[in-house]
Amino acid sequence: MTSTAPSSTTAAPSRRDAALLWSAIAVTVLLWASAFVGIRFAADDFGPGALTLGRILVGSIALTVVRVVITARRGPERPERSRVPRGRILLLVLVWGVAWFGVYNLALNAAERHVDAGTAALLVNIAPMITAVLAGLLLGEGFPRRLLGGMAVALAGVAVIAFSTSSGQFDVIGVVLGLAAAVLYGGAATLQKRLLGHVDAMTMTWIGCLAATVACLPFAPDLVASLQAAPASSIAAVVYLGVFPTAVAFTTWGYVLSRSSAGRTAATTYAVPAVVVLLSWLLLAETPPAAALIGGAIALGGVAVATLRRRPAGV
Repeated sequence: MTSTAPSSTTAAPSRRDAALLWSAIAVTVLLWASAFVGIRFAADDFGPGALTLGRILVGSIALTVVRVVITARRGPERPERSRVPRGRILLLVLVWGVAWFGVYNLALNAAERHVDAGTAALLVNIAPMITAVLAGLLLGEGFPRRLLGGMAVALAGVAVIAFSTSSGQFDVIGVVLGLAAAVLYGGAATLQKRLLGHVDAMTMTWIGCLAATVACLPFAPDLVASLQAAPASSIAAVVYLGVFPTAVAFTTWGYVLSRSSAGRTAATTYAVPAVVVLLSWLLLAETPPAAALIGGAIALGGVAVATLRRRPAGV
């Protein structure tokens, strides 16, 4: 009788942790999906550079406010990993932040001036496969046949997407920019996973966003000019992008990544393109052409083959 008590006690935190993890995944997927739609909505009034700076500037302000509040509550006894790192780790976090928040967003914003939101999401979400490739190249995990076969299938899907953009014409610029964003996404996820052993997700997100904001300051004149001419709805979209898909979703992404492998965490974003297609249809009245959807399904199928491992026997 008494032996059952400890098991129930230990099971509760496990269920709570699982619930928190899946809640963070759901928030990340929904908010990142909405970002593709928000970018497309604001693209007519904000150029790629101005939109990038506006988004991460708002994100930096929001994250700084949260950081100040959390630090004040914890006081001087806050955990070591929540402190600002130093030396090589700080340098890597700064590089990660510029690449992830700055260059990735710049490439994505530029891509969505050439392709619709759903097509951009389909292109970007080959990132889990890129993460697997980087693990093979940099971490010595090799190139198993599943990875090579999945890569071939995914690239075939990308080719279908490339020839079926919403304009019905081959748009090499949009496809190349979308693939560049996917490479940055995969590389950033791989680096972030390694750095989360030295710094917590909230602190890393805050520092990275600040670093990218500083790096993107050359776009400040464009941002000021765009803010003066843009309607309130587009400005609100930029604020939304900064607070929710940036400050909130990148933090929940880091939380998930700190508790799972880079490949598995990236694989949870497979749902993003489907949510993007639904939201862009509801809010923007646009959908990718049928051939792009087919190409996206082929590409994501290839990504799944390349990244999802078989369950070991007996598990």
